[in-house]
Amino acid sequence: MCGIIAYLGEREAYPILVKGLERLEYRGYDSAGIAILKDNFIQLNKVVGKVNNLKSTTINGDIGISHTRWATHGIPNEANAHPHHNGDRSLFLVHNGIIENYVNLKKELIKRGYQFYSDTDTEVLTKLIDYHHKNSANQNTLKAIKNALHEVVGAYGLVLINKNEEKIYAARKGSPLVLGIGQREFFVASDPAAFLEHTRRALYLEDDDILEIDRKNFQVHNLHQDCDKLKRNVDHIKWNLSNIEKNGYEHFMLKEIHEQPDTLRNCLAGRIDMENHDSKFTDKLQPEFVKNLNKIIIASCGTSWHASLVIKHLIEKYSRIKVDVEYASEFRYKNPIINKNDLFVAISQSGETADTLAALKTAKENGLRCFGIVNVVGSSISREVDSGNYIRAGSEIGVASTKAFTGQVLCGILLMVHLGKIKGTITNQTAEKILNNLKNIPDLVKQTFEEEEKIKEIAKFVATKNNCFYLGRGLNIATALEGSLKLKEISYIHSEAFPAGELKHGPIALIEEGMPIIVIANKNEGIVYDKLLSNVQEVKSRKGKIIVIANDNDREIQDNVGEDSYVIRVPEVPDYLQAIINSVPLQLLSYYVAKERGCEIDQPRNLAKSVTVE
Repeated sequence: MCGIIAYLGEREAYPILVKGLERLEYRGYDSAGIAILKDNFIQLNKVVGKVNNLKSTTINGDIGISHTRWATHGIPNEANAHPHHNGDRSLFLVHNGIIENYVNLKKELIKRGYQFYSDTDTEVLTKLIDYHHKNSANQNTLKAIKNALHEVVGAYGLVLINKNEEKIYAARKGSPLVLGIGQREFFVASDPAAFLEHTRRALYLEDDDILEIDRKNFQVHNLHQDCDKLKRNVDHIKWNLSNIEKNGYEHFMLKEIHEQPDTLRNCLAGRIDMENHDSKFTDKLQPEFVKNLNKIIIASCGTSWHASLVIKHLIEKYSRIKVDVEYASEFRYKNPIINKNDLFVAISQSGETADTLAALKTAKENGLRCFGIVNVVGSSISREVDSGNYIRAGSEIGVASTKAFTGQVLCGILLMVHLGKIKGTITNQTAEKILNNLKNIPDLVKQTFEEEEKIKEIAKFVATKNNCFYLGRGLNIATALEGSLKLKEISYIHSEAFPAGELKHGPIALIEEGMPIIVIANKNEGIVYDKLLSNVQEVKSRKGKIIVIANDNDREIQDNVGEDSYVIRVPEVPDYLQAIINSVPLQLLSYYVAKERGCEIDQPRNLAKSVTVE
């Protein structure tokens, strides 16, 4: 998954495609490739690394497809890079998305005689289309695409060329594609930024659309209908390039916050096994190992460390396995107590965090089985661990992590279910309930955005202050820590987070009149909720300014915290989903506070996205 740009017209395609890919570099990628059609022959060039590496070669022709890849299946290398071909090199395809049933499709294609050169789901899709193409009447490409996509489970935005046709085909389901309409030329891209310098006329494909382009015109077909042509509106793009790269958002951080419903949906894709009441992993932990498991050691840094605290709480409660969460930077220097039956878990967005990688190597040297939760496919940590889960958040450009945090927590919940099922601490009934609730999490996160305007107003108040406290109890202690870190990272306001019960053991001495105190209060926490309200009264008596994250059905909260306090509403969810739901308004608050203060949000001072030094 990442960037797509295709061209059909009267100019040389190769330089147009290279430039288009450069326009998509902001999305992040690990490899790139171009396929050009000329005189019934398709020539291919693929590279690992930067798009700039494609410039050392040029290919003549006025029809072509291209792609920048962010690995989701298979490590970053030339074989796994797009475009992919069908074997005899008559069909070439680029694809964004995840084909959830690619393993079963691949098995069937192998039975039919197909061989595979890569580890990708995209090659499977290419050869599935080829199978239907070779077995369709008159080898009709459009019909072959339709027949193949009827077998596919998952999301895709694909573009295909056939060496025997001067055409481009494209199809969309759950992954964006847009047609650019120029003067006697056409473009297809995952983002209009790729072709904006050539045309501002754009047609956005809808789910189940199949696009057919020739030298004179284009037609939009539907996957499930046989009508000849569908009508779609052609829009005129008014944004400039810098805005489009952020999809109209002012900063990448805000864009990435709003992407979370989609990234969480991607994280869950193909990982819920309702038939067996379990979660599915690429590499499952063996039952015999889990049954004899002594404890879990999680090593991580920064935001990933806060996600680790959430995961610890959930695994200990539901899977009934002891979990130690270690600062990765400290782990290898402390002579840790390790048992051969321990499981080591490394959590990192980039998969390259030096401290976490060093802790992982220490665990391996001590003979521990190692599991990874990372975002970047093919990263060092993903290669070093025995098994693991990718969070599938896509490129995260803002230095302050947002969608990676919620993805890490979600992967931790999936791990919790799997361990609990093997241990017998989670029944089929409980697992089914948890898994069904997980399916709702993307829409629940979307609901939190309804409070965004209120959060903007609260941010104007917080932005005038120099100090801030975050309070939570139980699982929400970790959420408070994460919210506090976000505020520090991008607004440069001094902020600390504490278990609310610890307030009276020292931190309360620092509370001053008007000091913002952000409190996470979920009503379904039972007696802990009541104790939290007592802590709030301690703050109010010292004239601190309360900002509370509360459930949308908590009708008494305003009375409990006072009319002069701010209340941000979130959906009520089970405890295992609270960290995800509660973190989103805290992300928005930190963003808008930083914006009010005029801070550099995407690249805050002194910080790097991937910390590759210890």
